[in-house]
Amino acid sequence: MSAQIPLYDVVQIGYGPVSEIMALALARQGRSVAVFERWKARFTLPRAVCIDHELYRVLSALGMGRDLPAVSHKGPMYRWFNADWKELLAIDWESESISGGPEVNFVHQPTLEAMFEGAVQACPNVEVNLGWEAIEVTQTPDYVELVVHDPETGERRTVRARYLIGADGANSLVRQAIGSTQEDRGFEADWLVIDVLPNEGMTLDIPPAAQWCNPARPTTIVPAGVKDGRYFRRWEFMRLPHETREELEHEHVAWDLLAPWVKPDQASIVRHKVYTFRSLLADTWRKGRMLIAGDAAHVMPPFMGQGMCAGLRDDWNLAWKLNLVLDGKADDRLLDTYQPERRPHVSDVIDLSMYLGKIICIPDAAKAAERDQAFFGGDAPPPPAFPCLTDGILRRGADGAVQAPAGLLSPHGRVLSGDREGRFDDLVGLGFMLVSRGAAAEATLGAKQRAFLDKLGAQRVHIAARGAESGPGVLVDLDDKLLPYMAQHGIDTMLVRPDFYLYGAVGNAAEVNALVDDLAADLQRHGVQLDAAG
Repeated sequence: MSAQIPLYDVVQIGYGPVSEIMALALARQGRSVAVFERWKARFTLPRAVCIDHELYRVLSALGMGRDLPAVSHKGPMYRWFNADWKELLAIDWESESISGGPEVNFVHQPTLEAMFEGAVQACPNVEVNLGWEAIEVTQTPDYVELVVHDPETGERRTVRARYLIGADGANSLVRQAIGSTQEDRGFEADWLVIDVLPNEGMTLDIPPAAQWCNPARPTTIVPAGVKDGRYFRRWEFMRLPHETREELEHEHVAWDLLAPWVKPDQASIVRHKVYTFRSLLADTWRKGRMLIAGDAAHVMPPFMGQGMCAGLRDDWNLAWKLNLVLDGKADDRLLDTYQPERRPHVSDVIDLSMYLGKIICIPDAAKAAERDQAFFGGDAPPPPAFPCLTDGILRRGADGAVQAPAGLLSPHGRVLSGDREGRFDDLVGLGFMLVSRGAAAEATLGAKQRAFLDKLGAQRVHIAARGAESGPGVLVDLDDKLLPYMAQHGIDTMLVRPDFYLYGAVGNAAEVNALVDDLAADLQRHGVQLDAAG
């Protein structure tokens, strides 16, 4: 008699940071998760070097808030210079963000991933299988079936899951299985990436974070995170037209390129490798019970530091929807919103990364001079704004257009609740939130709307200014984050989704019931049936 094939809630292929955070988010919901990764040993070299404020908030919400300060550090001003070190533009990565803390934090990816892995290992409902390569994936109306094998022994295993997520990188098997093609945005450039660890006590006289747009050798100089109190640095050098990739791979070439900034007796090279920076976007992100996330869905140039961040946003968008589906509170029409919400957002981030890449990836002196003149003369177009959500589960007007401020990221900061002080997410929790500037909205809320919000598990709070008394359902805005944001956007009451984006808002408390009714109708239209849940 053959052994019964195990059935999980979710199976994931790949075990990089996107898969780790997906597994952690699902595990905290109580899901059974199996992860399969072809390599037996984790990849120990750094790739990503930063996380933005939004993802810092997400990681904190997933229980890592106390550990993050030890494995990250505040980003500096990100400055772009021409060959003569005259500033072309600057991106403010050090100022206070809407989510609390700086706009960007720098990380040493292996150290960050060790923290992720520790959090996953603490979850008994996650099974991590290293050294098992996915070779075949199929699906029925009821489950996905995955066949994996051990490349060394040839042993095969078959598992099933209610859903399968391919976080299996740029050469994704799952992307192929769902029949997805890729849109190539046309950016392609080879860069030598060098990570350096300065000797203990050594201070290097280098820009904190810079792009040196020198056509003779376009160069990136940025932080690369912290481990055990020691700060890494990264240099990236563009391959010039007359050079081969193989030439740049030699360590002596790396030291020659580093020579203006750091010498062998000042630091050690952690790694040096040539990467091809590209811009690719999958056309299909889901087919039935199979989905893709991270590099399987999108690849972008690194100039905004958004590659890993984009993958973690995929996780966070998908996690709350899978939660409702796996709880029986929604059918899989809810998952139809995953691609319409995430693809346009990441498409805009790719465009922003390409805008920056096209500034620096100019090895021609005459064209670089034209670029410089455009910036110094005020003729260069400004960088595109960082995107918000533009489609999916967002409040719309009678004409079908999204009603501002729906789709914006919500604010976050420290609040006072009774005698407890802390981060909003820590004190209030996660999930849907109805947040008001005063008590009027709560008083106006009808019985039907209250019942709906209760079934949804939505929290209801109102925000008071510093100096006011906190009480049941009343939070004092200690960091002046929430009330100024609401005033800026003309908000009396806002409905915030579990992924921290605004579903919608009203400017008058009298309109709160219509706001809640619209959410109820939108969720129902997308497959949510709270009364049908078991």
